[in-house]
Amino acid sequence: MDKLYSLGLYEKAFPAHFDITMMLRLAAIAGFDRLELSIDEGEERLSRLDWSERSVMGILRECEEAGVPIRTLCLSALRKYPLGSHDAAIREKAVDIVRRTIRFASILNIRIVMLAGYDVYYEESDSLSRTYFMESLERVVPLAAEAGIVLAFETMETPFMDTVGKAMSVIERIGSPWLGIYPDIGNLQNASVLYGNDVISDLACGSGHIFAMHLKETIPGVYRNLRICGEGHTRYDDCIHFASEHDIRIFTGEFWYQGSGDYLGELKSTCSFLRSKLDKAFL
Repeated sequence: MDKLYSLGLYEKAFPAHFDITMMLRLAAIAGFDRLELSIDEGEERLSRLDWSERSVMGILRECEEAGVPIRTLCLSALRKYPLGSHDAAIREKAVDIVRRTIRFASILNIRIVMLAGYDVYYEESDSLSRTYFMESLERVVPLAAEAGIVLAFETMETPFMDTVGKAMSVIERIGSPWLGIYPDIGNLQNASVLYGNDVISDLACGSGHIFAMHLKETIPGVYRNLRICGEGHTRYDDCIHFASEHDIRIFTGEFWYQGSGDYLGELKSTCSFLRSKLDKAFL
């Protein structure tokens, strides 16, 4: 029976020195359907945006050989170069990064570019940064629309956009079908503890605008560097059931390589854990 969902693997689950070719092959061996790339604030991953079309096309051939496509991309470089920066030069660089990311994604047949939901990260968030954020967003969404690529907000750990409801307030103001949500259900559970709200009710705020889900482990106040193993408080079953009822079928396991000698074993066990949750809801 064909799977009714796609389970991807975040590239930072691998040792940092692995190239894309190696990650594609190991993702296939571990049992994942896709690889999710990261364009973060580090110069090495940012430099991918300067690759020639021929070089990027080479990755497409590697995807075909491995049987593992790349359909989603996490653009977290906007932490360092935020769309809402108080510095106009930084805002211009942020817009240019999004423009080049859309070009890169177009060549690779990436369908969803996830934007970390920050107006600013290393600066203080205020009414001006929020205004600048909206102005920059109005510039980049048409670029994505022209390329036929969805931009989707990840719900983060800062008050600016740590719930689906907050993301929807921005999406409704922009009013474009090419801007949606790619929520992180681990982050949402931490927001649930912080605000005393219900994760499923929050997800329902974005019904019809959620394109994919990040599946990640969290515990109260801790957002990163945990293994996906069911020992945190993330409500996998409930969130995935919600997804199945709202035609959300793209999922990515988000976790980080922590120096384990048996990283492949951890990839396989994580894949098995997440598939058990997804199969229960979809098959």
